[in-house]
Amino acid sequence: MVTRPSDEAGPSHEVLQPIVSTKLFPPREGGRLLPRDHLIARLVKARRQRCVLVHGPAGSGKTSIVAAWRRELLTLGFDVAWLTLAPDDNEVSRWLDYVLASFAQVDPAISQAASQLAGRGIDREAVERTLIALVRSIAIRPREIVLVLDDLHLLTDTASHWALQWLLDQSPHNLHVVLVCRSAAPISLSRLRDQQSIFELDFQDLRFSQAETDAFLQSRFGKSDRRAARRLYELTDGWVAGLQLLSIGWSRKGATREIRLASRIHLQDAQSFADYFEHEILSKLSNDERALLETASICTRFCASICAALLGREQDGASIEALLANLATQNGFIIPVESSERVLWYRFHPLLGEAMRGRFRQRADVQQRQCHKAAWIWLREHGYVDEAVRHAISADEAAAAADLLDQYGQDLLARGDVRNLNSLVRLLPEHEVQSRTNLRLWMARSQLLARQLDACGDSLEQLEADLPASDASARFALALLKATLAVARDDTDAAMLVLPQLLHPPAGVDPAAIGGRDNILSWLYMHRANYELARQVQLGSPSTGAGGTPLLGTPGGRLQGRCLVGLSYALQGQIIEAERIYRDVLYESEQRGPSCIDPACLAAALLGEALYELNDPLAALQLLDDRVDVLERVSIPDSVLRVLSVLSASHWLAGRRQEALAYLERLEDYALNLKLDRLLAHSLGEQVRRHLEQGEFETAKRKLAGLDKIGRRHPKSGSNLGDEIFIIVERAHVRDDIAVGRYEAAAARLDSLIEICEARGHQQIVAMLQLQSALVAKRRGMGEQADAMTLEALRLGHRLGLVRSLLDADASALDLVRSRGAAPGFDVLLSFYVEHLRDADLPARRAAPASRNDTAESRSGLLESLSDRELDVIRMLAQAFPNKKIARALGLSPDTVKWHLKNIYGKLGVAGRDDAVARMRDLGWNANGQAARSP
Repeated sequence: MVTRPSDEAGPSHEVLQPIVSTKLFPPREGGRLLPRDHLIARLVKARRQRCVLVHGPAGSGKTSIVAAWRRELLTLGFDVAWLTLAPDDNEVSRWLDYVLASFAQVDPAISQAASQLAGRGIDREAVERTLIALVRSIAIRPREIVLVLDDLHLLTDTASHWALQWLLDQSPHNLHVVLVCRSAAPISLSRLRDQQSIFELDFQDLRFSQAETDAFLQSRFGKSDRRAARRLYELTDGWVAGLQLLSIGWSRKGATREIRLASRIHLQDAQSFADYFEHEILSKLSNDERALLETASICTRFCASICAALLGREQDGASIEALLANLATQNGFIIPVESSERVLWYRFHPLLGEAMRGRFRQRADVQQRQCHKAAWIWLREHGYVDEAVRHAISADEAAAAADLLDQYGQDLLARGDVRNLNSLVRLLPEHEVQSRTNLRLWMARSQLLARQLDACGDSLEQLEADLPASDASARFALALLKATLAVARDDTDAAMLVLPQLLHPPAGVDPAAIGGRDNILSWLYMHRANYELARQVQLGSPSTGAGGTPLLGTPGGRLQGRCLVGLSYALQGQIIEAERIYRDVLYESEQRGPSCIDPACLAAALLGEALYELNDPLAALQLLDDRVDVLERVSIPDSVLRVLSVLSASHWLAGRRQEALAYLERLEDYALNLKLDRLLAHSLGEQVRRHLEQGEFETAKRKLAGLDKIGRRHPKSGSNLGDEIFIIVERAHVRDDIAVGRYEAAAARLDSLIEICEARGHQQIVAMLQLQSALVAKRRGMGEQADAMTLEALRLGHRLGLVRSLLDADASALDLVRSRGAAPGFDVLLSFYVEHLRDADLPARRAAPASRNDTAESRSGLLESLSDRELDVIRMLAQAFPNKKIARALGLSPDTVKWHLKNIYGKLGVAGRDDAVARMRDLGWNANGQAARSP
C-alpha cells in the first residue's frame, strides 16, 4: 500500500513506504458479522477479470474484503500494487506519480521507463506516452499484477479520469485493476460489462447470508426452526430490514409456531395463500379494518389521507393513520413503501391486495363509482395525474379525465412517461380527444411512435388548419412534431423549414418540448456540419421558464441527447469518445426499462458502428443481430442506415458474402419503401464496392449507373442532402477508377472530395480519402507524396482513434501503413498506433467450422429435421437469391423468410447463408434436384 510523502519530499519512491492501516480491519458493526468469506471466495474465483469494482457506502466493509482478498492473491502468486487515494490527488501528474510509485514497490523495473517520461508535460499526449511505456513494461512481465485503487471516489480530476480510462481500455492481459469506491466509478465501465470482463460487488452483495439469518432469528427468538429460517431468508432476500419486518409481533409466545405456519403456507399453492389470509388475517380484523382495506385496495398504493377521502372521513385522518400503522405492525402484510415524500405510503402484499379487491367488487356499482370518484379527486389535488385519470375513467367521468390530461399531461412527458401518456389518451372517447388541442397533439405523437407517418402528417396538417394564430404554445408544439416527423422521414430540408420556430420557444413551454427541441436542433446542426454547436445545445446551461425553473427534457430525451453528443464526436471521427458515451447511454437506458427504449435503440445502433470501427465486428454482430428487426421498426432512418451497414460490413469480414450483400439489399428495400434517396445511395455505393472487390465489374457498373441516377436527382448545390449524395457518388467512382487503373481520374476526384469533407467536418472520411490518395500516388510512382499522405492519414487516424476506416480504405492499405511505420525514427505514438493496426490485420472472424465426422444417422437426422418449406428456402439460398426474391418466389412475406432462415441456421448450427449452403452440401444434399432425405 502506498502512503503519501510530505510536500517537501516529493513523489520519490524511497519515501513511499507500505503501511498497515487500521481501516482495513474495522470492528464489527453493531455486532453484525460481515459476510467476508463467501465474497472473498468469489473474488478469488474472479481474479483474472480485467477489472473488479467494489462500491458501497462508508462502513460497508469493502476495503477490508479487498484487503483480505489481497492476502489470498499473494499466496496464489499474484503481485499486488495498492494505492489509497486522498483528496489532494486531484491533479493528473500527482496521481500518475503515485500510480507509478505503487507499481515500483512491486518491482522498480515496471515504472522505470514510464517514470522517465512522467515529468515531461501533463497534456494528454505526454500522459499517453507515459501510460504506453507503463503498459508495455507490465505486458512483458511473466506474473499477473493487480492494481488496487482505494477510495477512488476522492479522485475528481477529469484529466486523471481520462488517464485511468486509458489504462483500463489498453491494459495488457496480465494487469487487473481493482476500483474501490463509495459510489459509482467516475469512468465508463460499459465496454467491460459488455465483454463480461468486470466483476462487481455492491452494497447488495453485503447482505445477510443464510448463516447470519439463522443467527439473527436465534437472537430474536432464542431458537429457530431451520426450515422456517430458510423460508424467511428466501422471502427477505437476506436483508435484515425484511427479517425485522416479518418478525414484528413474532417475538411473543408461540412465535416459532407462527413462523412454521407462515413457512408452510408460503410453500403451498395460491389457494393455500388465500385460505391463510382469509382465516388467519381477515377473520381477525375488525369491521373498520376490513372496510379500510377493501376500499384502499382500488389504489396501487395508499396513505392515511387518501383512505380518509375514500371512506368519506376526512376528519379522521389521524385515527386512520394509527390504524394503518397498527395493521402494518401486526402482520406485515401491509408494507410501508419507501418514499422521498413526507407522506407515509403503504402497499398490499400482492395476495392480500387481490383478496381485498375481490371483496370490493362485490359492492354495488354506484358505491364503486363513488370510491373511484373520491380517489381521482384526491389524486388530482395531490398531483398524481396518471392515477387520477384511470380512476376518473373507472368512475365514468371521461370528460374530467380528458381535462386532467389536457391540463397536466406535460408532467407525464417531463417524467419521460410518454407511453403511459399515450395509453391514457387512447382510453378516452374520440370526441373528448378531438375537442382538446393537447390531446390531438399527443395522439399525433402516438401515430409517430407507431411509425404511422402518413397518418401523423395528416393529423398535423388538420391541426395546423384548426389552430388559432394566437396559440403560440400549441403552434410551437406543432412545429416540434413536424420537425420530428421530418427526422423520421430523413427529410432534413423539411426540418430546416421549421427551424426558426424552434429557436424561439414561447414562455411557459413544457420541459419535454424543450428537451425534444434541443435534440432536433442538435440533429440539424450536425447535418450542417456544425458539431460544436450541436454539442453546446446539449451540454450548455438549460433554458429556464418564466419562474427561473430549469426546463429539462424527459429522461429518455436526455439520454437521446447524450447519444447525439456522441454522434457529433463520431461524425468528426472521434470514435473512442463516442463509443464510451454510447455504452453509458445504452447501459442507463436498459436500466430504466421500457420508457427509454428509444435511446436504447439509438445507442445500440451507434455503438454497433463504433465497435466495428474499433475492429470488433464480432461484438457488433452480437450486439445488433438480434436487435436489427426492432431497430428497423422503431429507429430513425439514420440509425437504420448505420445498423444495416455495420451488419453487412461485419459479415463481409467474417467471409459471409451472401449475408453481407443481403443486408445491403435490405437497406435498399428499406430506402425504396420509404423513398429515402440518401439511404438508397449508401446502399448502392457499398454494393459497388463489394462487387468490385469480388471482380464482378459488370454488376458493379450497373449499380454505379443507378447511383449516378440518384446523383442527378440531387445535384451538388450546397444543401445537406445534395452534398452528401455527391460524396457517396464520387467515392464510388474513386473505387471504380482505382479498380480499373484510372489513377489520374481517381486522384482528381480525391482532391475534390478531401476539400469538401474537410469543409463539412467529416474527419473520419478525410482519413480514409487521404490513405486512398497515398495509394493512388504510390501507384503513379510518386513515392514521397505517398509517404507524406500516409503520414497525414496516420496522424489523423491516431488522433481520432480510427481502425477499420483505414483498414477498409483499400485492400492494400495495411501494406502501405506497415511500410511507413517501419521507417527509421518513426514517432513513438504513431508507432504504437501502427502496431495496433498491424494487430488488426486479421480482424475478428468467425472461426472456420471444424470438420464434422457426421455419421449416416446424424446426417439423415439433420436433413429430416428440415421441413419442405425450409428446403425450398435453402434451394433459393444456393442460387444466391436475396430475401425479397425468395419471398416472391415462394409466395411468402419477407418477415416469414427471415423466420425460416433463423430456424434453418439453428438446426444446422451455422451463422449465415453461405455456411448453411456449405453445410447442406456436406450433408450430401443436392440443390439441383430433389432434396435428399438420406445420404
